[in-house]
Amino acid sequence: MKTLGAVLIATLLTVGCTVGPNYKRPTVDVPGGYRGAAPSQETPQATSQASEDQTKRPAAQSLGEEKWWEVFQDQQLQELIRTALKNNYDVNIAAARILKAQEQLGITRADQLPTLSVGAAAVNLDFPQNKFTPNTETSANVAVGSFNWQLDFWGKYRRATEAARANLLAARWAREYVVSTLVSNVAASYFELRALDLQLDISKRTLADRKESFRLTQTLADGGAGTMIDVRQAEQLVATAAENIPDLERRIEQQENYLSTLLGNNPGPITRGLPLTEQPHAPEVPAGLPSDLLERRPDVRQTEQQLIAANAQIGVAKAAYYPNISLTGNAGYASSALTSLFTGPAGLWAFGGTLMQPIFSGGRIKSGVRYSEAQKQEMLLVYRQTIQQAFRGVSDSLVAYHKDREFREYQQQLTDAAQDAARLSEARYAGGRASYLEVLTNETNYFTAELGLAQARLNELVALVDLYRNLGGGWQS
Repeated sequence: MKTLGAVLIATLLTVGCTVGPNYKRPTVDVPGGYRGAAPSQETPQATSQASEDQTKRPAAQSLGEEKWWEVFQDQQLQELIRTALKNNYDVNIAAARILKAQEQLGITRADQLPTLSVGAAAVNLDFPQNKFTPNTETSANVAVGSFNWQLDFWGKYRRATEAARANLLAARWAREYVVSTLVSNVAASYFELRALDLQLDISKRTLADRKESFRLTQTLADGGAGTMIDVRQAEQLVATAAENIPDLERRIEQQENYLSTLLGNNPGPITRGLPLTEQPHAPEVPAGLPSDLLERRPDVRQTEQQLIAANAQIGVAKAAYYPNISLTGNAGYASSALTSLFTGPAGLWAFGGTLMQPIFSGGRIKSGVRYSEAQKQEMLLVYRQTIQQAFRGVSDSLVAYHKDREFREYQQQLTDAAQDAARLSEARYAGGRASYLEVLTNETNYFTAELGLAQARLNELVALVDLYRNLGGGWQS
């Protein structure tokens, strides 16, 4: 009997199958190059992911493949990012979800294995006397071990384990996406803070210069070489520079509070590193091949694992159509006396199997299969949508970086011209060849141009951060 049972188990395991579709990566449209890339970075047009010849072409390493400390070289910014990766709540929550998914995988995988249990019991029975039997009192002592195995003949538990494993990988990629987003947010927030610092420095320097100009204008007016209109116009210049300072100080403190929260800290001051004008960044950045983006972006990888899990759940649902096969066994000892429980002819054992075939379930099984198929179709559409949005994000970031750099260059020329015009108008006024209105106009233009240049520098750096994130960078360690 034992030999027959062993042969039966081996036969069932050998001929067992796995119902449901096996996963195959869907075909998606992959452009041959990114719109907005520099002409030197464009690649020939490709029609689909199946056409992998484009991946064989030599190409410069994408910016997204670089480590974040290679892209952001400000030492203080690097320290802030390290602190954020250690303390940020979003990252720690994502890590906790990975632990949950790991244990869920262990629970699901355990369904493929048999269960063993042991137990013991002592029973005392007293049967009352009647006209057929006398009063009887008996006792029994039992020690037994039980065995139960739900055979995974149709692959139900294997498909469930496949889905749980995919969900675990999705949780890991979700954490990498959180890390990538956090690195980008810290970098962009830091650059914005440094831009506010620069604007505050410009405002304070301009205010000091204009106060000195106002003093000289007042002296000229007192000596009869100037007019009160000149004095009032000089006061306007002072007020224009002064009014920006409280607002900038407010924004700086609020930005520090936001950045502190990203670091996992309570609101507080932030240590600075390089000024905004000294932040290193390349004028041209390589985007790489679009087909590589599918492997590098964590949100795309996360969505694909969710698609794999949904595909495996179809097999779980279809397995409900087939018989449920289980093996059970019990072995142990039974005796009326505890002292003779493990001696003498007290051993017992039992072995059996069951097969249950569903006949009628009111359409539950069919609806379960259709539900899982619809869920897979939904995840397939989400997967393709995520890829399309990824390509759009890269293209938008590329054109933003190039145009923001171009704008910053023009803004630099405007600032230089405004500075020279302000210098010449002051010289003309000092020589009596121009009114103070000309000084007012050119000083205002110069001040506005300086603030605009600081904003243009910020926009260029933030566009670089956004491009780095869209290219799938920032999560590599």
